[in-house]
Amino acid sequence: MATPTFDQLLEAGCHFGHLKRKWNPAMAPYIFMERNGIHIIDLYKTAAKIDEAAAALKQIAKSGRKVLFVATKKQAKEAIAEKAASVGMPFVIERWPGGMLTNFPTIRKAVKKMTTIDKMTKDGTFDNLSKREKLQITRQRAKLEKNLGSIADLSRLPSALFVVDVMKEHIAVAEANRLGIPVFGIVDTNSDPDSVDYVIPANDDASKSIEVILDAVCSAMAEGLEERKVEKLDAPEDKEEGDTAPKRRRVRRNDAPKEVVAETVVEETAEPAAE
Repeated sequence: MATPTFDQLLEAGCHFGHLKRKWNPAMAPYIFMERNGIHIIDLYKTAAKIDEAAAALKQIAKSGRKVLFVATKKQAKEAIAEKAASVGMPFVIERWPGGMLTNFPTIRKAVKKMTTIDKMTKDGTFDNLSKREKLQITRQRAKLEKNLGSIADLSRLPSALFVVDVMKEHIAVAEANRLGIPVFGIVDTNSDPDSVDYVIPANDDASKSIEVILDAVCSAMAEGLEERKVEKLDAPEDKEEGDTAPKRRRVRRNDAPKEVVAETVVEETAEPAAE
C-alpha cells in the first residue's frame, strides 16, 4: 500500500485551497498558511489522512463489502469511473438520484426494470412491439443505463461512501449520515469536515489532485481484494489438512477404568512404530 509522498502531493497541486473569504473555520486544523489570499493545505496531514483512509478501505474490500464512489463534477468523473471500475466497485458520476440510499428499494426496482428490458431483447418479445414502443423502451433503457448502469451490481446498501467534493455532493453525504454509513471524502478548505468520517484534506478541483488520492486508496483496495482471494484459496486446503488429522475414538465402556480408556486413545492416535 503506497501512500503518495509529500513531493507527489505537491506536484499534483493538492495543497491549493480556496480563497480565504470562502473558508470553513472547521478546516482550520488542516490549513498550513495563507498565501496571496488563498489558503494552503498542510500536505503532511493530507498524507497521514490518505494513509488512514486507505487502510480502512482496504479492510472493507478485504471483507467483500462494497464502497460507493460519488463524484458528479467534471474534473473527477473520468478518474472515478476508471478507478472504481478497476476494483469492481459501484460509482455515481451523473446526477445523484435523491433517495438513492434512504429509498434504496425504489432504486433497485429501476435497476430491475433495466434487466427486464434486456431480457425482452434476448427472448424476442422486443421484436413484436410496434416501432413507437421500441423507441420509447430504447430511450428508457439508455436513460437508466446513464444514471444507474454503474450501480447495477449493487444489490444491497454500500458499506461506505467515497466522495469527491463533500459540498457539491451534500445530499449523498446527508443520506449516508442518516443511515450511519461511513463517509470518506476529499475535503477542500471551503467544506465542512464534520459530516465526514474519514477526512482527506486536499484540493478537490484539480483533476491531478483527485487522481493521486484515488490511486492511493484504490491500490489499497486492490491489495485487500487480492488478500481476500488468497485467503479463499487457502481455506479449502486448511480444511483438507484438518480432515487427515488422527481422530480420537472413545472406546470406554461403562465398566472400564479411566486408565484403560486413556491408553486406548493414545494407541489409536499414535503413529505406527518403524519396523
